[in-house]
Amino acid sequence: MSEIEWEEPFCGEGNSCFRIGLDQEGNAYIAVRGQEDRFIRDSRTALRTMILDIKAGKADHLLQ
Repeated sequence: MSEIEWEEPFCGEGNSCFRIGLDQEGNAYIAVRGQEDRFIRDSRTALRTMILDIKAGKADHLLQ
């Protein structure tokens, strides 16, 4: 497995911080800051789709 290059964490007020990482093999990773050894891995395309769907409001029901 290639080395994961983690982005700076995305943190909410009083919430856990999440990190997104990429590797040279085309995989994307999501983990809680400080627990990068326990990640979810999928393709960069899947990560792109998830981000676009969230931006489009498709996950807004989870914020209620």
